[in-house]
Amino acid sequence: MLVGHQTWIFENKPVILTTGTVGGPFEAKGNIPEDFDILHDDTWLEQASFEKSQQMMMEEACQIAVKKSSIEKEQVEFFISGDLVNQITPTSFAAKTMDLPYFGLFSACATSMESLALAAFIINSNGANYILSGTSSHNSAAEKQFRYPTEYGGQKPPTAQWTVTGAGCALVAKDGKGPVITSATVGKIVDMGITDPFNMGGAMAPAAVNTIETHFKERNLDPSYYDLIITGDLGHIGREVSLDLLRERGLNITNEQYVDCGLTIYREGQPVLAGASGPACSAVVTYGHFLNQLKKGELNRILVVATGALHSPLSIQQKDPIPGIAHAVSIESGSDEL
Repeated sequence: MLVGHQTWIFENKPVILTTGTVGGPFEAKGNIPEDFDILHDDTWLEQASFEKSQQMMMEEACQIAVKKSSIEKEQVEFFISGDLVNQITPTSFAAKTMDLPYFGLFSACATSMESLALAAFIINSNGANYILSGTSSHNSAAEKQFRYPTEYGGQKPPTAQWTVTGAGCALVAKDGKGPVITSATVGKIVDMGITDPFNMGGAMAPAAVNTIETHFKERNLDPSYYDLIITGDLGHIGREVSLDLLRERGLNITNEQYVDCGLTIYREGQPVLAGASGPACSAVVTYGHFLNQLKKGELNRILVVATGALHSPLSIQQKDPIPGIAHAVSIESGSDEL
């Protein structure tokens, strides 16, 4: 059911049956290593390139999600995913390995919730019974494409963020046990004229605020409805900017209620500057850490707002501003009854 112009209500409440989360050695030293299914001790994963390493992590996350479930891979109707690399090749190559009908997406670091929202929409409309939804990123692959190769040793300002090496996947189903997806708000492009590719948090924060405000308006909810409002990868700077903007617009969201995946995944002292970023950031933190809290009963309702910066190396070279996007998905603790 469409509410307003941007929000879907999923009356059939698609279920997140299982998830798969994979990380690298830097993530293993972070704040939530116990919430990963696999943690690699080498960023190469014995592959010939970082892009191939990213492909392998995406494959692993998908395979783990299916293996945890009671279904066979052949029962999955669709794979919906994307990444940051040119033409989303790591994801497309992983889709070849998975041998599933495939929707390739690009919404930068907002891809995790875009893919989850679309999976829920298709299942809620009886278009499928099982869908794999996920995304991935690799620190070295992203650095090479969007900034400078790590080997170059380029210095970064304090506003820069650290791209997560990892992959996260959810197996979404029509029926079963697990957290349920109750609604999604599809974001609009918000462009505040920021041109600095080392300030992703500042560029994406207004889009997050726009989507959060729209979600509460169209669902006619108070922010207190959710135990946590979770942004994707705004980091320290973007989170503070968005909190200020939300309060200016009359949304009473407390510091304790508003958390950011980019500030959750790594521990204090890791050299991540303003925080974490990358499509895998919101994917692994949500599908690992926060869903585990839902399953344990520590949380009942969460709103996950994945944020993305829709620039490219070419647009930056041409001095274009950085458009921001944010997609929100509400996830609630489900019933244990099949």
